[in-house]
Amino acid sequence: MTVPRPWSARAWLDTAHVVTGLPVAAVLGFLTLVLTVLPPAQRRGVPAFTRVQRSRFAAFLEADIPPPVAATRWRSATLWRQVAYHVVFSTLVAGLGTFVVAVAWGGGLIGVTAFVQPRLQPWPLQFMFDLRSLPVVLAYTAVGVGLLLLAPILARGMAMVDLALARAMLGPSRRELDRRIEQLAESREGVISAADAERRRIERDLHDGAQQRLVSLAMNLGLARATLTDLPEPARQAIEQAHEEAKQALKELRDFVRGLHPAVLNDQGLDAALSGVAARSPIPVRLRVGIERRTSPTIEAVAFFIVSEALTNIAKHSAAKRAEVTVTRAGNRLHLLVWDDGCGGARLDGGTGLRGLAQRIDSVDGTLQLSSPLGGPTTIEVELPCE
Repeated sequence: MTVPRPWSARAWLDTAHVVTGLPVAAVLGFLTLVLTVLPPAQRRGVPAFTRVQRSRFAAFLEADIPPPVAATRWRSATLWRQVAYHVVFSTLVAGLGTFVVAVAWGGGLIGVTAFVQPRLQPWPLQFMFDLRSLPVVLAYTAVGVGLLLLAPILARGMAMVDLALARAMLGPSRRELDRRIEQLAESREGVISAADAERRRIERDLHDGAQQRLVSLAMNLGLARATLTDLPEPARQAIEQAHEEAKQALKELRDFVRGLHPAVLNDQGLDAALSGVAARSPIPVRLRVGIERRTSPTIEAVAFFIVSEALTNIAKHSAAKRAEVTVTRAGNRLHLLVWDDGCGGARLDGGTGLRGLAQRIDSVDGTLQLSSPLGGPTTIEVELPCE
């Protein structure tokens, strides 16, 4: 807990939160009791009272209390936790906090102004202690200064107690959060699986449709180029150029399809798919794959994308002479290591390539570690969950 300085804005905000808590709690507690006999009105009124309290915490403490996940039905624990807070706990905490803070600030102000009191009272002076005595005045002043120094700490402490209680009773319960996390995990897994299935469908459609048409076009143009030798020179040049462009388009389409989701990944697994990537790399790549049993298709696709994108970045930007890729599985974790002897200096925020890798890894709750000092070498270590 950060201790605010006396007379700082934080100290005054904490004090204002504690002091305003008592009248707000008294009003909301009374209204909650009244609505308890009217269940339909209670279901609507109590969440509104809870929003008032959350706005108070946000205004004075800059604290965000998330709303409950479950609906506030009349018999739900969510509703009755809020009722208990408004009727009992907020009033007790606010009352105790107001008393403690008032004693600290009030006693401190009385103590540091003790030397003024004899001058403001008519004769004869009636005090428990003789405030005309210098030792007595100094003792009062010391106690007052101590209370003024302690008041911000007490105000902060009472505000934090109130905040902890409000988060426990006005926010979502642990069971609700666990259920919501499980739902989000299932939803994300469904989205990832759907995206992977869509990539496979696109790959299949391109392979069976557009790619076959381009193959037929390139063959027909090649046949025309070989047989129609008696055409005028401009026509022959146009056929030759069209033939070369068709072959180049076919090559680019094959690379694109292979990058989406190679068919060999489904048929033969990660080892065969990565062997093809390493073989096509313009720099020598040493590949070692030690996987006794295959992982899920989604994890295989993510691992393939990571290695493929990493080798592409190495070929484009690192000026490396060689690279190494190691893929192993230990228990329910798949380990990937990509190393190159290039110039280094790679950063996760340096471009879209590594940022795309990080996003793809985060989507399956994996971890990424990058080591790339200037001058090299660069090492990318990735762990992916296999289950």
